[in-house]
Amino acid sequence: MLLSQKNSAFFSIILCVLFLFTACQREEIVDLVETPVEPEERTFPEVDERLWPYFERFETEGQARGFDVDLVVSQISGVIEDLEGEHIAGQCTTFGNFRPGSVTIDSEFWELSNDLFKEFIIFHELGHCYLDRDHREDAFSNGRCASIMRSGTLDCRDNYNAATRAAYISELFEPNSLDLN
Repeated sequence: MLLSQKNSAFFSIILCVLFLFTACQREEIVDLVETPVEPEERTFPEVDERLWPYFERFETEGQARGFDVDLVVSQISGVIEDLEGEHIAGQCTTFGNFRPGSVTIDSEFWELSNDLFKEFIIFHELGHCYLDRDHREDAFSNGRCASIMRSGTLDCRDNYNAATRAAYISELFEPNSLDLN
């Protein structure tokens, strides 16, 4: 009987240890499952935070087309402020090889525009500042502007929308892909 009491006590201790071990493991597993992993938000130093999503989209669209786009490394700055002159929604100021370019978006334009039009203008300005693109005045036979890089001084009509977005962005990164037919 003494032996069975020892066995019983030993068995009870083993069960308690196993219970504690498995209880801790379950708790750790539950903690891992219940704690969502937040995606790391890309930040752009010297860029107004309201412009970050558009800078990130520009990088993503370029990378999807095989370009190594990194606006953080390029150190392009971006601000939203009042711009002088009528009908100027944005501008890219470049400083040659001395320092990186700067994108400025007009504050009134920013307040009045929807997401897609903001993207259009910011991508246009990054086309100047990052891709070193000049204006392109081509138009399709139906009078629609053929490029995001149009200056707005000619008589073509913008056609940047959800259905045409991909084609315009492809032309932005690969200007030779434009087919005017």
